[in-house]
Amino acid sequence: MALLVAVSAIWISLLETSVIPRSYTWLLPVYLIVSLGCYGLLMVGVGLMLFPTCPQEAVLLQKDIGEAREFLKGKGVDVGSD
Repeated sequence: MALLVAVSAIWISLLETSVIPRSYTWLLPVYLIVSLGCYGLLMVGVGLMLFPTCPQEAVLLQKDIGEAREFLKGKGVDVGSD
């Protein structure tokens, strides 16, 4: 909430002063939203690039998949071929 108040205060002060032309000042909220979106996409991309690999978990997942296939085969469900 405090961030919203601070951003609003800065925006209103820029509207009242003639530091930035009025035609650009009205676009500041749009620039802020676009900038936050770009930052979010950047953080997701960095997170995906640095995502740790877990070989132990991969082995456990394959084991769980095998168990689930056997369970479903026992129930008569066609799970496809390996």
